[in-house]
Amino acid sequence: MIVRWGIDALRSVVQGNALLVASERWEDPFGAASRWTEVPCDRVEEAAALARDCVVALGGGSAIDLGKAISARAGVPLVSVPTTYAGAEWTEFYGVRTPDRRMAGGGGGAQLYAIVYEPTLTLDLPRTTTVGTAMNALAHCAEALYVQGHNAEADEHALAGARLIGKWLPRVVDAPRSLEARTELLRGACHAGQALGGSMLALAHAMAQAVGGRYGLPHGTLNGICLPPALRFNEQFAPDAVARFRNAVGRDVAELSALGGVTRLRDLGVPEDDLPALAQAAAGRPGNQANPRPATPGEIEELLRSVY
Repeated sequence: MIVRWGIDALRSVVQGNALLVASERWEDPFGAASRWTEVPCDRVEEAAALARDCVVALGGGSAIDLGKAISARAGVPLVSVPTTYAGAEWTEFYGVRTPDRRMAGGGGGAQLYAIVYEPTLTLDLPRTTTVGTAMNALAHCAEALYVQGHNAEADEHALAGARLIGKWLPRVVDAPRSLEARTELLRGACHAGQALGGSMLALAHAMAQAVGGRYGLPHGTLNGICLPPALRFNEQFAPDAVARFRNAVGRDVAELSALGGVTRLRDLGVPEDDLPALAQAAAGRPGNQANPRPATPGEIEELLRSVY
């Protein structure tokens, strides 16, 4: 993977006639041959028909997931320009969502080629999105340390990412237009993404995906809600890994999540009567199956109720 910092580096990694995938709020930074502005979108085949030599995805996780879906469908390289801290740019897997953000499928096989990080693109990121996507990145760090198949290289990135996010997320909340704080938080997300790419997901993400996919809710915010109970659960089965993570963060994870203002599933409108079905769905997801010990539907329901 080619990794560059600074938007000026984008032209050096774009290949030929590129399709730019970006919502209308973003200007075209390099002169794309064609553009797709409906983000998220489930019309992947229609968009892929516009991708001749390369696809450039500029935006948050929804834009990058759509770019990955197009890359896989069209068989062209993907260049990601992330504007949040979600880390989607580091894996070949993606989810396809409808314009109202409900899950409509997914897959893998994106041809990851390059990532260009530009911290100035994050300066106007709203507080809720900032904290939510940073908590998504922090969940990547935690899960990389104890997921089945974890490894020393991913651990190193996970701990580096946890340290940076724990230190700089509160500073970004206090001074959202601080370029230094935004840059360091983005570096933390970069490490978190590398940890994700080298290890993959566990229980917190399984819970967040089950809830978010059903109701079209923000994935990052849900990870912020689901990570603390998942950590408590996994302390039974991977205590050393959880301790390493907590020490690296240096702050209470639930307090970091609370910086975004939403801490309970009820705050997002999740119906309490749906918790058993959501728990059942989460139990079957790959993230739960890769957990140090997969949680049962009953255990997951109890975890969900603890943050309801």
